[in-house]
Amino acid sequence: MSGSDTGVGKTVLTTWMTRLLRAAGVNAVALKPVCSGGREDAVALHAASGGALSLDEVNPWHFRAALAPVMAARREGRGVRLAEVVAHVRAVASRFEVVLVEGAGGLLSPLGEDFDTRDWVAALGAVPIVVVPDRLGAVNQSRLVWEALPKRLRARALVVLMGQGRADAAVRSNAYLLSECVPGVVVVPVPWVGGRDLSKPSRRVASALKSLVDALVTR
Repeated sequence: MSGSDTGVGKTVLTTWMTRLLRAAGVNAVALKPVCSGGREDAVALHAASGGALSLDEVNPWHFRAALAPVMAARREGRGVRLAEVVAHVRAVASRFEVVLVEGAGGLLSPLGEDFDTRDWVAALGAVPIVVVPDRLGAVNQSRLVWEALPKRLRARALVVLMGQGRADAAVRSNAYLLSECVPGVVVVPVPWVGGRDLSKPSRRVASALKSLVDALVTR
């Protein structure tokens, strides 16, 4: 689970998908292996995973400063390597049917001394889910992230357009235009949720999430 930037809705989406899968009887959990500036996202994923993992399993590497994780880690005289993260994710994956893994920040934000989210997506052979705010500029941002993905994984990528509080005119054409510009890409628009209880998505959101999950299991 990655996106065009920080704060685009990755944690909200990962939380919803995890809850939906578990409610459907799928043994699913969510991870945010690396984070900085607080563990609120990890706490949300831990709750969505129903206590199947400890908080430290959901989020083994966490750093205090609200900086790119690699810089936050250096401030504490610490570091994390790609091999460590991949080993942790694989160990968890051996125990569950589905593991959703959320990155920190955008796709190319440096997470450790030798990797970003793109590197761990490639190392794991994971299905990339790209989260982008659904507004003017979404098509460009989505294409930039898609182009940055490993070539062998682009055909499996899913793009989620997250609804915004104030919809602009581009919302009506973003999904269509993106599908036209990137043939074969699966684009799933998710409606704006506002202050709704995120543990109970609306019917429209639930329908969009089901479409996303259905697309995910076929990748």
